[in-house]
Amino acid sequence: MATNQNTMALMSISAVERDTGLSKDTLRVWERRYGFPTPERDPAGERAYPPAQVERLRLIKRLLDQGLRPSRLMAASSEELAALLDARRAPQTEQRPAAELGVLLPLIRQHRSEELRATFSQLLMRNGLQRFVADVVSPMNAEIGEAWLRGEIEVHEEHLYTEQVQNVLRGAINSHPAGNRRPRVLLTTLPDEEHGLGLLMAEAMLVAEGAQCIALGTRTPLADVRLAALASGADVVALSFSAAYPVRQAVEGLNTLRKSLPETVAIWAGGAAVRDRGRQLPGIRIIAGIEDTLEALRQWRAEHNAGLS
Repeated sequence: MATNQNTMALMSISAVERDTGLSKDTLRVWERRYGFPTPERDPAGERAYPPAQVERLRLIKRLLDQGLRPSRLMAASSEELAALLDARRAPQTEQRPAAELGVLLPLIRQHRSEELRATFSQLLMRNGLQRFVADVVSPMNAEIGEAWLRGEIEVHEEHLYTEQVQNVLRGAINSHPAGNRRPRVLLTTLPDEEHGLGLLMAEAMLVAEGAQCIALGTRTPLADVRLAALASGADVVALSFSAAYPVRQAVEGLNTLRKSLPETVAIWAGGAAVRDRGRQLPGIRIIAGIEDTLEALRQWRAEHNAGLS
């Protein structure tokens, strides 16, 4: 009887992926590389994860979102991970959303998607596109992660938030006058990276500055990124890598792309998986944060004396 109860408490790899936001590939890579997680096997021989391991994975995911590396976290207990997370929360207090954004979490928990979208639209009109991205979306991303960790929202509610933010950003980008200033920026992610919110945030910052943006969406094969960059006459290829994306895979992919493109085509890479990886990525501009997108744009234009195309 105890065995059956334990088996019922285990979570499949698909359930863990949904619960934590960590992809199946990431979980398997960590298992081989770090010896954690250590799943059991269900009667069908498939990976099955005990609750204690899932809890550790939740904590690890939130620390990854704050820029820490997996190798630093895998040996830590849940108590040590929670303490590390608490220690890192205090310096980020200034980045938390304004009090008025407190209305968003109840809307998310109650699945009031239309009201949520309307609230985002109001904040967009009030702040303008760039400040909406920097002062509303960016801190709310962190707030949503914290709310999930506190058990205040579920993964599907986090997905609801992301979908509504993406809808509002896409609408704002599409309604913005087409950019007519260089650089021409191609935006995408590499295969296995399906998170596109970071790309939309970067695109929103760029179109507001008159840059010409070509959005390919997510999960574009390397060869196709190269072909699209050359065919479109891109000045910059911008890629996003979430915390769950394997660092080694990101570094290898970026270096391969760098070798395949002319030096005249700049490569910008942002996101938690490539943060602090500049030494491993020669010839690639690391975007440290969403507002650093504007600094990268300013530097590119200064170096190329870019005006109207």
